[in-house]
Parts: sequence; C-alpha cells; structure tokens
Amino acid sequence: MHTKKVIIVAQLFISGMMALFMSGVMSVIHMGFTAQWFAQWGPNFLTAWPIAFVASMVVGPIGFAMARIVLRVEDAV
Repeated sequence: MHTKKVIIVAQLFISGMMALFMSGVMSVIHMGFTAQWFAQWGPNFLTAWPIAFVASMVVGPIGFAMARIVLRVEDAV
C-alpha cells in the first residue's frame, strides 16, 4: 500500500496528464487544429486540471475498491 503523500502526488501527475490530453483532444474535436485552438488549449487545461484532480481523489478510492472486488484481492493493511 502506498503512503497518503505518494497517492496525492501520483494523483497530481495522473490528473495533470489526463487533463492535458483530454482538453487537447476535446478542443481539437470542437475547433480543429487552428491557431485559435492552440491559444485556447492552455486556458482549457488550467481549468480542467483542478477539476480532474478533485474528481480523481473522489473516484480513485472507489475505483480501487471495485478492482479489489472484481479481482477478489484482500487489503494488505
């Protein structure tokens, strides 16, 4: 089991990468590859990242619990 500090830092990285990827993809779908898209991607990412981080902290434990149930894994703690 990871420490709380490791989990929080990992979630910062994971949510940041996912927010960067998803804000880029979704805005390309909406706007296409244009100069306006590139100018908007940064602000979209800065809006998406904190939302993604909070969401990952909420749903992360639920996802791990579901995985333990599906895989029938006992907690090591």
